[in-house]
Amino acid sequence: MDPSERERYSRQILFPGIGERGQQALLDAHVAIVGCGALGSFQAAALARAGVGRLTIIDRDYIEPSNLHRQWLFEEADAAEALPKAVAAERRIAHINSQVRVRAVVADLTAANAEEILTGPGLILDGTDNFETRYLINDYSVSLGIPWVYGAAVASYGITMPVIPGHTACLRCVYPDAPGGAQPTCETAGVLNVIVSAVASFQVADALQILVSGSAPARITTIEVWTGEVRRIAGPERDPECPACGRREFPFLAATRNHTAILCGRNAVQVRGERTVDLPALGARLAPLGEVRANEYALRFAIAPYEITVFADGRAIIKGTSDTGVARSLYARYVG
Repeated sequence: MDPSERERYSRQILFPGIGERGQQALLDAHVAIVGCGALGSFQAAALARAGVGRLTIIDRDYIEPSNLHRQWLFEEADAAEALPKAVAAERRIAHINSQVRVRAVVADLTAANAEEILTGPGLILDGTDNFETRYLINDYSVSLGIPWVYGAAVASYGITMPVIPGHTACLRCVYPDAPGGAQPTCETAGVLNVIVSAVASFQVADALQILVSGSAPARITTIEVWTGEVRRIAGPERDPECPACGRREFPFLAATRNHTAILCGRNAVQVRGERTVDLPALGARLAPLGEVRANEYALRFAIAPYEITVFADGRAIIKGTSDTGVARSLYARYVG
């Protein structure tokens, strides 16, 4: 550390759990954050302030006004511009800590791109909103021995758990299959911004311990902020019959590409295209048909009752329907 770094992180260095050696470990660390919404934006800000040297931030979505009450890095101008969340996070972190190197990845994490995107980081933080992506992270983590920290929050309740491959139970030890039936989402049950920050804080605390010492206590933390209940229990033992960490079967890494995905509780469908898109050319083609707004990262096309946001990688988020057939038809009609 140089003198300016030693001064900047002096109060953190005084903490016995980190110290000067731990702070150097943080400066040398590289963390991936998958999903930069409510949990991920808080994680990114906290890790940047703590001096984690490199961040890879992966997110498939753009900022909307309804995000602003709980997604900590973003402001009204970001929503007005409909910036991709990963891009806005990269810009904001440059103002928080200019020494942190940030790689913004505007993409949906899939089996097809996981190796390319996640190669390099020594720790993964979960900021997602769906079990499909979490199981993919779990398969990737367990297959390569990379620790990750699971977290989820809705309404006033949240849960978090660190996964240290080879030492703790993995996600599929605890949840062999995704919960069935209709599950509450932020759009159906609402969410308090304080539960988001509480869960993300516990995730970051585990992350800092892992980065500094290589491990974290095997425990599950549940938080209910409206009633003030916090419960921590020892994590279960690793299941020798667990498909992932027991039998070392990784189906989510081998999954075939799903071209459509219903976005959780948003009356929207994501459609994955087969090729990149020339956004200016698309905007010129669509302008006579409806309202077009664009920046260098995405184009938004409104034609009532739908709104189509197209990214340069060919993905589109189509609002106004949860019918994948309708979404694919709209994509074919307007994007091609």
